[in-house]
Amino acid sequence: MAARAPVDDPAVEARGLTKRFGAFVAVDHIDLTIARGEIFGFLGPNGAGKTTTIRMLCGLMPPSEGTVRVLGLDVRRDPEGIKGRIGYMGQRSSMYDDLTVGELLNFYGRIYGLPADERRHEVHAWIEQAGLLGRERQLVGTLSGGWRQRLALGCAILHRPELLLLDEPTSGTDPVQRREFWELIYRFADEGTTVLVTTHYMDEAEHCTTLGFIHGGRIIAQGSPAQIKATAMRGGLLEVLADPWMEALAALRGVPAVRDAALHGVAIHAVVDDPRAAAPQVAAALRAHGVQVRRIAERGPSLEDVFVSLVEPEREAAGTNAGAGRA
Repeated sequence: MAARAPVDDPAVEARGLTKRFGAFVAVDHIDLTIARGEIFGFLGPNGAGKTTTIRMLCGLMPPSEGTVRVLGLDVRRDPEGIKGRIGYMGQRSSMYDDLTVGELLNFYGRIYGLPADERRHEVHAWIEQAGLLGRERQLVGTLSGGWRQRLALGCAILHRPELLLLDEPTSGTDPVQRREFWELIYRFADEGTTVLVTTHYMDEAEHCTTLGFIHGGRIIAQGSPAQIKATAMRGGLLEVLADPWMEALAALRGVPAVRDAALHGVAIHAVVDDPRAAAPQVAAALRAHGVQVRRIAERGPSLEDVFVSLVEPEREAAGTNAGAGRA
């Protein structure tokens, strides 16, 4: 086995990491550092480059450019050296439907080379930890989505990896199952496992110690959830309660002081440069459109507000460039 990296080394360090598929740039010169013991959330829409990045970090896909070190090892030079020290759960993990739960876990334990006694111990421990007791003899193909996800996670952590990479692990689960899944992730982190999780759920991002926002193959913001909400968004936010909603939303999008407006539950979040200066303009515009204003108040942004405020200018610029190219 390769020598372990010093404890103070980052679990993941990538510089200029790039992946091209022909002329298409899926990942565009990203820099990424993940400290050991951290829960790092990779947040972005579908097609942003999350899965491509995680596959390069696992050694499953070679980068076109850049360097990446995982657990102190150069992934380009020693992709096999890291595979016994990491766990990977993809969006479509290999699940053999004709095996039972116990058989599948034992199968993965053999793949990892766990001795028989250790394998039995780890399989039983995970079945108990994941709430799978009583399902050991159930066929994998008969499990619901939430139970399949737990089983897939067990297959990824059976050998107690130092780094766990989870690619949208809660996709297809209900809110209760998602919460229970995150409790398991917290438990791994408490035991010293570094976790990298990709997601497009903004509420899940709040569970992470550090976040990286990715869009169009580039990291557009990085830091703790609190840091990103405090620094990444230009301007401020007004929360507007008004009736009727859709007329209010349409009116706000026509106010010069409002850069963006979107529904959040029963409220509208309006992104503005100066909340105090914009509030009277917003109120006047709504009343001019016959909208009943119930409340206008300044509030801190959510992660979704920040992400949209960062992404919208890039989308508008891309649309402008595409239009210019067609002209």
